[in-house]
Amino acid sequence: VGNFENVGLATEGNEGLYNIYMMEEVHSIFAAGAGAVAGLTKSATAAFGEYEQLVGGVDTLFGDASSKVQENAAKAFATAGMSANEYMSNVTAFSASLLQSLGGDTAKAADVADMAMRDMSDNANKMGSDLETLKTAYAGFSKQNYTMLDNLKLGYGGTKTEMQRLIQDASKMTDIQEKLGVTVDGSSMSFANIVNAIHVMQEEMGIAGTTAQEASSTISGSIGM
Repeated sequence: VGNFENVGLATEGNEGLYNIYMMEEVHSIFAAGAGAVAGLTKSATAAFGEYEQLVGGVDTLFGDASSKVQENAAKAFATAGMSANEYMSNVTAFSASLLQSLGGDTAKAADVADMAMRDMSDNANKMGSDLETLKTAYAGFSKQNYTMLDNLKLGYGGTKTEMQRLIQDASKMTDIQEKLGVTVDGSSMSFANIVNAIHVMQEEMGIAGTTAQEASSTISGSIGM
């Protein structure tokens, strides 16, 4: 089965709970005795409880676009190097600011949020940055706090002036914007524009897409074994 023997299946439109438990690392394929079984059940129940709570938050914030966020979360292990729960937890942390900067467009916000999560993972993967620090940095950007910009290692310091410089530099890269299908306004400090600017800059530096590429190579290698 090409190393896919430990992957659960789910019918269309339903979550594969087995996969959620395994990705959250609370479920093991080995257990011994009633105590082990009870422990696994408790951990799995807690993980799914957290999952349901996070879905509730996503439903509230994204409305009709909630399903898109959940679909992206289900793929996050391959695209952003994190579990579904981690993905949704971080998206909800900055989604209020993101939605405001996009005029309440929930579908667009779901796409930009996914781009931000991928960019964080790509940066950690390529630049050796700490992923948790990057999550904190983006949460700060959503609140107009730029002190952790230097943690992205893109050549910009942790100040508002430096963030403005990054945005202005990215706004001039019109060929990359066209390639990526995004627009960077050189004069806007909105959170959505910041995410777009960082995405353009990471594409220019060869950072973008590294997590998905690595995941694809790993899966291909496993199948070929």
